Amino acid sequence: MTIRHRAKIPAIPAFPAVAAALLLVGGVAADLAGPQPYMGLPLFSAAPLVACALLSFRAGLLFVVLACLTSVLLDLYLGRPVAALLVDLADVLTTSFLALAVNRILARQGRRLAQARDVAEIAQRAVLPDPPRRAGPVAVAARYVAAHTEARIGGDLYAVQSTPFGVRAIIGDVRGKGLGAVSTVSVLIGAFRVEAESAASPADLADRLDAALARGGTTDDWEDFTTAVLVQISPDGRTAHVCNRGHPPPYLVHGRAVRALEPSSHAVPLGMRLPGTAADGAAPTDVFPLPEGASLLLVTDGVTEARDARGVFYDPCRRLPPGAYAHPRRLVDALVRDVSCWTGGRNQDDMAVLALKRVRAGGG
Repeated sequence: MTIRHRAKIPAIPAFPAVAAALLLVGGVAADLAGPQPYMGLPLFSAAPLVACALLSFRAGLLFVVLACLTSVLLDLYLGRPVAALLVDLADVLTTSFLALAVNRILARQGRRLAQARDVAEIAQRAVLPDPPRRAGPVAVAARYVAAHTEARIGGDLYAVQSTPFGVRAIIGDVRGKGLGAVSTVSVLIGAFRVEAESAASPADLADRLDAALARGGTTDDWEDFTTAVLVQISPDGRTAHVCNRGHPPPYLVHGRAVRALEPSSHAVPLGMRLPGTAADGAAPTDVFPLPEGASLLLVTDGVTEARDARGVFYDPCRRLPPGAYAHPRRLVDALVRDVSCWTGGRNQDDMAVLALKRVRAGGG
């Protein structure tokens, strides 16, 4: 049996429709009570303009018909000559035809913009696929939140991969936006997938990513760099090795406590190695215990540099809602909600969040 769904008639936005209707009413009042004739004619012409600029084509056409009928009926009621009636009607029709043409142009541009946004989103999903939900001894959750819905493509990145050394993960933030940033993201993610299987340590992996950026030609400009944190969780899940290359530190969330895992010494971001120098392995790798049930929360500066109305930066250690998060997805959701609350929904930068929760062997 085939079930047919009745098509819903799209609702007309209230404010533009009310504004266009008020213009028609104002035109009638101006013609009836005005000190001089034809005072309402500009308002009759303005109503279709407002409707066609802000409403659908059908709604705009409806107001075109209403404006023309109102103008003709009012002229007949006031006993104006036929020549004046035709001039008024021609005036309203001319403006209305222009308004309908503008409506079609805006609709065509809107469709093209939507297609471009969809293509950009598909490209970013291809470059930055969702990580696995489970990798070795950790459960995984991630979220990418664009600062502006009009720009769904950016330079934040993350990836998680099981390797012979344990679970390795990266989160980073490429300087810049748009296609150039996405090109750098693709080079980094591709290099991470390959090099994570053989690099001896997170610091060695960072050096190999540096070399991949140099080979990929994405670091010709001294200002083209990527901040990143590389994490390696041991096969038994007990320890986390962290290599920080100029990125906001990860956070250890355990019970009701949230602690920033600050690096023992600071290293330059990826892509800022001086030309002609070799990798020296100087990037520090710090080792932290990872208790059972604890989570590592990795973020980009869209979180740490989010400001409230007073210009105060967001601090996950103080602001993250306390609680035992049964799944890393709940931790990610809680953080994203709290950042949105902190900024009043006005995020200043793209935001990537990656959570790795140590679970029992064989646990879900």
